[in-house]
Amino acid sequence: MPTLHIEHAVTDFVLWKTAFDRFAEFRERSGVLRHRIQRPVDDREYVVIDLDFSTADEAEAFLGFLRTRVWSSSENAPALVGTPDARILDSVEST
Repeated sequence: MPTLHIEHAVTDFVLWKTAFDRFAEFRERSGVLRHRIQRPVDDREYVVIDLDFSTADEAEAFLGFLRTRVWSSSENAPALVGTPDARILDSVEST
């Protein structure tokens, strides 16, 4: 199962989460099966997001949307700091 793995700093987690939640319906329509949001225990202003898809093509398309429509807009990504680090991962093993 392909996972779009994203990491980036934020200025305000609550503001970032509110913006993230606005795209819930679009994530579902884009093929996101489930998501996980994590934060380092020693850095509450950093987020790690995993979005699971059925196909790598869906993950690629969604990553393109994030780059062109979300991360490039301060209105859509109000608490984003810098450019997110994103890559598509393929599961090798899970227990």
